Amino acid sequence: MTQNQKIFVGNLAWGATEDGLRAVFEEFGEVVSVRIVNDPYTGRSKGFGFVDMKESADAAMAIEKLNDANFQGRPLRVGLARQEARGPRDSSRPPRSGGGPRSGGEGRGGYGQRGPSRGYDEESEAF
Repeated sequence: MTQNQKIFVGNLAWGATEDGLRAVFEEFGEVVSVRIVNDPYTGRSKGFGFVDMKESADAAMAIEKLNDANFQGRPLRVGLARQEARGPRDSSRPPRSGGGPRSGGEGRGGYGQRGPSRGYDEESEAF
């Protein structure tokens, strides 16, 4: 028994739907799932997605036949999806900051800048 084969599908037209993509890949074998990736803020397609096929031989045939094939006016980019291990995030480290308003942001476009440091005042024993 073979395991599901995940396929990357890129250069999708903005109007592409998961049902339409499923129909194209089902010509080559059983499709387990289809997901077009959308921007979380706008809801608009990012132009790529993933198709899981049940049999690796069917997936290989689909990749061979559909890479550079025309789908809704655009040549598809089809290949095996990279399997990158993503472990749990290390919560002991703070997230990296791009200089947002609460990060201190020294030299990053003015966000969160606090002016010159006053330092420690020995006479009043305060900062």
